[in-house]
Amino acid sequence: MDPFDAGAGGILRQPKAVWATAGASVVAFMGIGLVDPILPSIAKGLDASAGQVSLLFTSYFLITALAMLVTGFVSSRIGGRKTLLLGLAFVVVFAGLAGTSDTVGQLVGYRAGWGLGNALFVSTALAVIVGAAAGGSAAAILLYESALGLGMACGPLLGALLGDASWRYPFFGTAFLMAIGFLCISVFLKEQPKPARKTSLLDPIRALGHGGLASAAVSAFFYNYTFFTVLAFTPFVLNMTPYRSGAVFFAWGVLLAVFSVLVAPHMQKRFGSLKVLGGSLVLLAADVLVLGYGNHTAAVVCTILSGAFIGVNNTVYTELALGVSDAPRPVASAGYNFVRWFAAAAAPYFAPKIEEWTDVHIPFVVAAVTAVLGAVVVVVRRRALTHEAEELEPVHATEDSVTVFAD
Repeated sequence: MDPFDAGAGGILRQPKAVWATAGASVVAFMGIGLVDPILPSIAKGLDASAGQVSLLFTSYFLITALAMLVTGFVSSRIGGRKTLLLGLAFVVVFAGLAGTSDTVGQLVGYRAGWGLGNALFVSTALAVIVGAAAGGSAAAILLYESALGLGMACGPLLGALLGDASWRYPFFGTAFLMAIGFLCISVFLKEQPKPARKTSLLDPIRALGHGGLASAAVSAFFYNYTFFTVLAFTPFVLNMTPYRSGAVFFAWGVLLAVFSVLVAPHMQKRFGSLKVLGGSLVLLAADVLVLGYGNHTAAVVCTILSGAFIGVNNTVYTELALGVSDAPRPVASAGYNFVRWFAAAAAPYFAPKIEEWTDVHIPFVVAAVTAVLGAVVVVVRRRALTHEAEELEPVHATEDSVTVFAD
């Protein structure tokens, strides 16, 4: 069946509950890149350094990483609907408070609370969408991935449009949109059955005892350092107006979405997942080197182009994490994400520090090295990574994949 078929079960014929959850998912993913084009404006408005403002990403993703141990524990006890609403409530409160910040310390703290809410919401949304969708999981998961791509693309654009007037407005705008999502889910989504087995806090850690899953997580850790160097540090290097920076990262997000949803699966079928991942990581390393050492035009082009490699990597890493381990996929996903999101917290902190210690080029050299290290782990640990995953078939349409935290 074509998942885009408008007939029964197609992506365009879904219950209101699915559309409400998918719409809120778009806004949740927008929150990741929302601050990108306004980072320089925030620094100016709060009289803060680039390193201090980059902590907006560090606090957000540090809490996200730790929350991976909590989300399954919570949702398996109170149910998916209540977990979604709890996450949305956190985002509404802390995004709104972020807009009232008078110091960068307050903003970083509120962003941490926002990260907890986003983790609770996003890690549960796919399971809820699949459970409520008509026509099986294929169309539902495609709808979710489309929401992911649309959110990653539109986040910087919304940040630029609202942030051109004031850096505070994107935070208020997110709180408003998530409040609408809260109301829609409250009205349209009914509670779904709770899982038969409750997840413990230590289950994700135990899952990392599997060599293949641990290898995927370590490789993804190195890759995520590169990813978030681009996302969090590049806006300061480009030094553009919010509109121009938003346009650059909107184009970046479009490439990320297209290559994640449409291109990566075809490349996997033709070349195999590990070859695609290794090649994409090496190309990403070359791209960030040119970004760091090229002129302004080259930096803009390479920033946008990195979205293609990031989109491919996100898809393949997620499928490796879901397919390589013998642990239940929700548990394996939580353990994998617990490791890799620490790099998303580290890169925004260390990149400006490295610039202070050296010069503006070296953070990109470090990012290139971490991308190559990710590829090295894939090559060295290829035997462990091919358990159930040799020339891996995409798992987008499997029922067990429904609780992976979005890339």
